[in-house]
Amino acid sequence: MDLKFNSSRKYISITVPSKTQAMSPHIKSIDDIVVLGINLSRFNKLTQFFICVAGVLVFYLIYGYIQELIFSVEGFKPYGWYLTLVQFAFYSIFGLIELQLIQDKRRRIPGKTYMIIAFLTVGTMGLSNTSLGYLNYPTQVIFKCCKLIPVMLGGVLIQGKHYNVADVSAALCMSLGLIWFTLADSTVAPNFNLTGVILISLALCADAVIGNVQEKAMKLHNASNSEMVLYSYSIGFVYILLGLTCTSGLGPAVTFCSKDPVRTYGYAFLFSLTGYFGISFVLALIKIFGALFAVTVTTGRKGMTIVLSFIFFAKPFTFQYVWSGLLVVLGIFLNVYSKNMDKIRLPSLYDVINKTVEVRRSGTLAQTV
Repeated sequence: MDLKFNSSRKYISITVPSKTQAMSPHIKSIDDIVVLGINLSRFNKLTQFFICVAGVLVFYLIYGYIQELIFSVEGFKPYGWYLTLVQFAFYSIFGLIELQLIQDKRRRIPGKTYMIIAFLTVGTMGLSNTSLGYLNYPTQVIFKCCKLIPVMLGGVLIQGKHYNVADVSAALCMSLGLIWFTLADSTVAPNFNLTGVILISLALCADAVIGNVQEKAMKLHNASNSEMVLYSYSIGFVYILLGLTCTSGLGPAVTFCSKDPVRTYGYAFLFSLTGYFGISFVLALIKIFGALFAVTVTTGRKGMTIVLSFIFFAKPFTFQYVWSGLLVVLGIFLNVYSKNMDKIRLPSLYDVINKTVEVRRSGTLAQTV
């Protein structure tokens, strides 16, 4: 459908692509949802759910495994920023390839906005990758689960927001869980370093900001996912390259990785590819089933990642990890519940008491009969 208006001052052209026209591989049209060449719209809801869940679990579990595997390479821990540089290069290439499949290749978001988004993306991923040089992988994952804390702090301090009891309880549970988990890690981990906690905390703050900036920019300018990936990661690549060059960190990293390119660049390619594919299934899961299902699946994935980390990589273990982890999970549930109170109805204390009394009465009646 084409709608055109022409005058001496203005020219407006609105084009709505048909289903047969090439669009993003993530979402091909309003009705069709295509992920990695799979048209999920042809399947029923149950099959779509299992495909999306399988995609999220498979790709992100491999992503987490490879990330920890890279940092298990002897001597690689100081080069977290260089890994981020390589990851940004691969993401830029993937975004460029995806953008070629879209009919409209124009950049819609202003360059200044992309410079801000790229800076926040560098902070999020660069600090997160670098923190693994100082922290155990499970500790890093636990911190990633607690993005609500900086989001709430920013909402209170910057926007003056007010939160309900469920949100405050969620933040308290996450905070206590994080403190408990960190104390346990500092007790049993021989290489614990407070620098890692600071780095992953700063990464969380950047991550809390970037989501809002990205969402606002994409809605305001109607930009595609591939455009966002291409420009934010390519500009971020330039930022990191300049930073490593100025700090003389590029040369030693290139020299180290060139000694074993298969285990460094090969792992980095798989690390980037699985992360890119994983987000595709997360986007499809959100579009089909909503954010509640997506949060539930990704939270379960993080729990499985922690378990697999202890299985595949030798590290100290204490049951304090379990209890503090469950406290964080409780916080995540309270956060999800606060946002979906109309969909999730928990029984009140009065209902529980009435149910207990009815069960006891029925039991007594059965004994009497």
